[in-house]
Amino acid sequence: MDWEEKDNDETEVTEQAEPVEGEELENTAEGEGEPEEEIETAAQREAREKREEEERQAKARKRRLIPPFVMLLAGAIISITMRILHYELMTMLVVLLCVLLGFYFVGRILQIMLDKFELQIEEAHMEEGEVIEKEPS
Repeated sequence: MDWEEKDNDETEVTEQAEPVEGEELENTAEGEGEPEEEIETAAQREAREKREEEERQAKARKRRLIPPFVMLLAGAIISITMRILHYELMTMLVVLLCVLLGFYFVGRILQIMLDKFELQIEEAHMEEGEVIEKEPS
């Protein structure tokens, strides 16, 4: 019971500490003169670009695993199927090799397509960002 009362007391304190929306509007209207959107400094821009580059690299590392995953999944399915159907060992190995190579290239094509789609999306966002920045001036 005590912890419930403490939680209620804490929520009341945090609710009172938050500014009311009307107060924020009055402060800006009184002449503080802060623009709604602050201009990005060079350091902030560099930090944002660095963060975006790290995100791109993380996506590229994840995407790099697509071809081997597709290849191994197809290989496992084909191996199990051929084992159940009692293929001879040499026939099974030749078919498995062909399937692994084929599905590696399929995975690679999928990876390249995803890279192109991401590049197109980034270009679209950059164009939208430029238009928004040019409107106020």
